[in-house]
Amino acid sequence: MNKLPKVLVDLPLPSFLGELLTPFCVTIPWDWLDGRSGEELRQVEGVYTYAHPLIDEAFLRRLPALKVVSNFGVGVDHIDLKAAAAQHIPIGNTPGVLDGATADLTLALLLACARNVVVGDRFARSPEFTTFDPGRWLGLEVFGSTLGIVGLGRIGKQVARRARAFDMRVLYHNRRRDTRAEEELGVECAGLNELLEQSHFVSLNLPLTAETTGMIGEAELRRMRPDAILINVARGPVVQTSALVRALEEKWIAGAGLDVTDPEPLPRAHALLRLNNVVLTPHLGSATVRTRRRMGEMAAANLQAGLEGRPLPYAVATE
Repeated sequence: MNKLPKVLVDLPLPSFLGELLTPFCVTIPWDWLDGRSGEELRQVEGVYTYAHPLIDEAFLRRLPALKVVSNFGVGVDHIDLKAAAAQHIPIGNTPGVLDGATADLTLALLLACARNVVVGDRFARSPEFTTFDPGRWLGLEVFGSTLGIVGLGRIGKQVARRARAFDMRVLYHNRRRDTRAEEELGVECAGLNELLEQSHFVSLNLPLTAETTGMIGEAELRRMRPDAILINVARGPVVQTSALVRALEEKWIAGAGLDVTDPEPLPRAHALLRLNNVVLTPHLGSATVRTRRRMGEMAAANLQAGLEGRPLPYAVATE
C-alpha cells in the first residue's frame, strides 16, 4: 500500500478543511520543520498555506522534494513567485470565489463607519443611554455620496455594483483604464489625487505588490476630505499605519474601516485600538460558510493535482 504524501500546514485546520485533505495526503504542522535536515526534509511534497507564512527562496530550497504550494486565498504576496518558477514549483490560489463576500464586507464596513453602528451599539448597551437625543451620533450620508475605488479588479467591480444600489457616484483608479467597466457599471476613471479629493468614501481593493506597498501615506491622506472614510479590505501594508493613526487622531479624515492592518494582528496596546473613529474586523473578507468551503475545495484541488504531477486547476502565473 502506497504511503500518502506529506504536506506542511501552517496552522491547525478547521475540521471542514482537514476533511478535504485527508483522503489524499497527511498533514504535518509547520513547527515540524524545526531542527529537521537532510532526508527528513525530502519527506515533504506539498505546502498548504493558510495564514500567509513567508515562502521565500531559502524556504523552497530546504524542501528538495516539494511539488506544489497551495494557498488558501487569493493573495500570494507572501510567496516568492520568481523563486518558485526557478525551481519549477507550481503555486495555486483561489481566484474569483471570494469576490462577492469581500465586497459585502467592504460595504458593511462603509455603512458601519458612516452610521456609527459600532459606537452606537456600545452606547445603546451602556448605562448612559437613558433618553433619546436627536443631536447625538449623527453620521454621514451614504446614498448619493461619492465612492472612490482604488483597484477595480474582480472585487472592486463587485463593490461598484453594490454601490449602485445606494445611488452612489463611483470613481475608480487603476493602472489601466477599463472602458468596459465604465459602460457596464457607470463608473468614472480618475487619477488617484482626483479620486482622493472628491470621494466621501475611499475603498482599497487592490493586491499588495512592490508598487502598492505604502501607497496610501501622509500625502494621500491629507488629500482626502475631512468628512471622508477610508476602507481597507486589501492588505494592511497598502496603508502606512503611522500616517493613518495621525490622520484619525488629528481628524484629517473622519474615520476608517479596516479588515486588514499592518502589523496583523495589531499589538494589544496599539493606537488604532483606542480610537472611536475606527471600525476593525479580524480579516473577515472571505469569512462566510459558503465562501470558505469553496476556497477549501479549490485549494485542495490545487494541492492534489500538484502532488500527482497534474496541472493545477487554479494556478498562479509565476513568470
